[in-house]
Amino acid sequence: MKIASSANARRATRWTAVLAAGGVLAGCYVVPIQPLPPVSSGDAAAPPVPPAPMPVVFTARLYPANDLAAPYGVVVAAVTNDLNGRGHFSTAIGGEAFGGEATRSADSSREGQASGAGSRGSWLSCRYTMNSPTLGSGSCRLSNGAAFTMHIGG
Repeated sequence: MKIASSANARRATRWTAVLAAGGVLAGCYVVPIQPLPPVSSGDAAAPPVPPAPMPVVFTARLYPANDLAAPYGVVVAAVTNDLNGRGHFSTAIGGEAFGGEATRSADSSREGQASGAGSRGSWLSCRYTMNSPTLGSGSCRLSNGAAFTMHIGG
């Protein structure tokens, strides 16, 4: 029986050595020489995105240019320029509400066309030239033949 107890003693000694080595290694900790940079949830490498240009809202005034337009008097329209060659407008002529959009010509950064539809089926078509993002002039024609001279901004 002494053989069994000496084998058990060797096993116990081995386990004790393994546990002691594990305990010593568990107490080790690597301390960095330089602190790590803070980690953020966003992508720090991406440059900040500049804000999109804010649309500019201004008025356009349409002055009668023929006898058919005279009964309407001066017409005021609200224009929103998105500063990318497009815009939207709304107005009322003779009790009819019009809304549409304006687009710069492909070959010009100053000239463009605006078209709108009325709430009663009429239409409005304009041609214009801009001197700046908010100042310009042009002409408009209603579907009934009424013609207007247009001044933009002001």
